[in-house]
Amino acid sequence: MIRRQWIYLKEMYPLFARLALGYILFFELYFIVLLNNGVEKFTLGWQEVLGGVTVFAFLLLLRIADDFKDYETDCVLFPARPLPSGRVRKKDLAVLLAVAETPVIILNLLFMNNRGFFLFLYIYGFLMCMWFFQKAKIQTNLVLACITHNPVQMIINIYVISFTCIKYGISPASLTVVMAAFTMYFPGLIWEVARKIRAPKDETAYVTYSSLYGYRKATVFVLVLTYMDIVTNYILVWNLSRVSLVLLSVNLAWMTVDFARYIKDPTRFAIVDKVIRYTYIQESLMILTVVGYLVFGRI
Repeated sequence: MIRRQWIYLKEMYPLFARLALGYILFFELYFIVLLNNGVEKFTLGWQEVLGGVTVFAFLLLLRIADDFKDYETDCVLFPARPLPSGRVRKKDLAVLLAVAETPVIILNLLFMNNRGFFLFLYIYGFLMCMWFFQKAKIQTNLVLACITHNPVQMIINIYVISFTCIKYGISPASLTVVMAAFTMYFPGLIWEVARKIRAPKDETAYVTYSSLYGYRKATVFVLVLTYMDIVTNYILVWNLSRVSLVLLSVNLAWMTVDFARYIKDPTRFAIVDKVIRYTYIQESLMILTVVGYLVFGRI
């Protein structure tokens, strides 16, 4: 069983990369909230360690839940994946979930200061796994699935933000705290839509936004989301780094050109690849903004 579980993790959820991602997501939000609210004296301890692990474990829950939910579809469209191929069994993943999630749940309920927000996060995750008890309606409706599932990134953000605000006595009603809840929500939504946009010649039986609405309308929608996303970033870095404002604008301009090129000729590249590049640059700039401010102050 352990060997099969390792196969799954290696191919679908590489441990070290995803653990690093969990801490990056946690501390990016943590410091963005602190620095934008004038808190420059902070203490890091085991609660922050647990917070990063919680993000990691919750994302693992979503990954495995998706494989369970989409099993029948994956057997047809992605038969080489570990679960559909039979190299990993459902029982293996159920045991893996129990081992990963049980200590995280217990430790959060015993020691974290935002138990209510933690419970909300995991209850929402459970409802997602169960298709909100409306599988027949949601599974066959791409837009409804996006509306019900994509907000989970914002709820992860709120889990981190609530811990930070409670620990340091920060008002959750400030503009920067509200914008922090959106800062990684939009990139997730942008990626989710962009990965289901294809050129007409590449469409298959797999339902995409481009097959439903046409690739031009779907691409324009992603472009609008991208501009909404950059507004949240501008607000969050305004008091921290003017250099970051310029670099974020350059990245946005580059992405805008790519959107225009794709609308003109969708066969030149996959738009999701450009979205991934944009997101990596954007999030790297946000992280560098925090690090730069902590080391050099406002630049």
